Amino acid sequence: MASFLNHRNDSSVYIEEAITKDNVTYYKIIVKVGFAQWDVWHRYSDFVELHDKLIRDYGIERDLLPPKKVIRNKTPKFIEHRREALNEYLKNVFNFLNLTMPSEFAHFLDFHLYDIFFLLQDLAKKLFLEGDKMLQSEKSHKFTPLELHAISERFKIACPPTEKLDQMYDFSHILDFCSQITSLSIEGSYQTLGTSNIVPNDLKFDLIPFKSLMDLKILGVPMACIQSVGSLRASLCTLSVLTATVVSLNEFLLVDVLHKDPSSITDSMIWKKLTIINFSSNNINKVDWAIRLVPKLQHLNLSSNKLTELCDISCLHDLQVLNLSMNNFSTCDNWHAKIGNIVKIDLSQNKVQSLQGFSRLYSLESLDLSCNVITDVEEVQHICKLPCLEYLWLTANPVATTIDYRVKVMEQFNARMSELCLDNEKASEKELDTARVLQALRVVKEGKTPSFLQNNHTSHSFHRS
Repeated sequence: MASFLNHRNDSSVYIEEAITKDNVTYYKIIVKVGFAQWDVWHRYSDFVELHDKLIRDYGIERDLLPPKKVIRNKTPKFIEHRREALNEYLKNVFNFLNLTMPSEFAHFLDFHLYDIFFLLQDLAKKLFLEGDKMLQSEKSHKFTPLELHAISERFKIACPPTEKLDQMYDFSHILDFCSQITSLSIEGSYQTLGTSNIVPNDLKFDLIPFKSLMDLKILGVPMACIQSVGSLRASLCTLSVLTATVVSLNEFLLVDVLHKDPSSITDSMIWKKLTIINFSSNNINKVDWAIRLVPKLQHLNLSSNKLTELCDISCLHDLQVLNLSMNNFSTCDNWHAKIGNIVKIDLSQNKVQSLQGFSRLYSLESLDLSCNVITDVEEVQHICKLPCLEYLWLTANPVATTIDYRVKVMEQFNARMSELCLDNEKASEKELDTARVLQALRVVKEGKTPSFLQNNHTSHSFHRS
């Protein structure tokens, strides 16, 4: 990102070319500030408008701008001659105003889009005029990596010599706004910004100004961009890190810790209020020890990653919802020893073949296994005795194509078959009747009394006595 204050002597402007489109001529201005570069397109009339302001407020000589010509002003020879004259004008003005760099000239050269200091001036003005209204009306506030980088870099500058005296441009408006917002969204990009060579995802920033943040969503930003999370460990409740090529949870949870080692964990690294984590659409292949840094976690979403097995997360005593959809799970052995009192599991779009690993998850209420490779309806025997299970998805498995699939599944739940919602639909009366017949045939074959007859048998025995 450009920093004119630090690169005054390494900055330049020149007009590279002129292009006529729809009978209007545009001049391409190349701006270079240190390593940053961008181009700006302006008509001659834009130069005239700028020149009038500079004459009035900054003492620029009136005759410095090449004069306007009405006749034959579209010929290639004239356009090239004007380009050369405007180029000379621009260089002279740039050198003359190099120390003060007034906002009118800075905006003409798009400094407010790519330069740290001038971007922050515009942001401060916006927040001075609209900040209170934004805090009241907007649930979530979006900042770009460019803005966050500018804020972080501004902390390193004592007091810029070109700081405007007008109160509305004061940097404190930005800090005050950041300290009050509770929900923040950051969206990165590997595409160059506008006409510049600046890549947002190459810019580093920290989150120190956000003192009250409770909800944070990061989309497409590499964790290497974030240098510090400030006080978020004490305030953040909801965290989403999406499509950020993350391979490990500790990339964010310990983003500002140099030595990411289990033995070096201290209380200051614990995320005290974080209850919801969403790391979907990344490259995570293992849930590592860093999960212990979130002891109050209730919802964990690791959808669309590269997980093949579940590690021991039984330390998360409050965990209720676990989304592992669109990963690479094929076996789910002894999950009762790894999860604890889980309520909802989403394992859709994996490669699960058996339900045996879920047989002792006694607090489980919802299990989504749609789009897996379960073939045998008898696999339901492993979960049919779970006392709390009410929602089950097996659609798009091979087993779902068998004849009377729904009835055969419900029959195994015995007296609870009417409570089960299978593939988002409860059993019809016809299905229940058929399931009871199948159940009766099953128990007769096994030499037992059907569960739905046990109550009637007990009642008749009582009356006879």
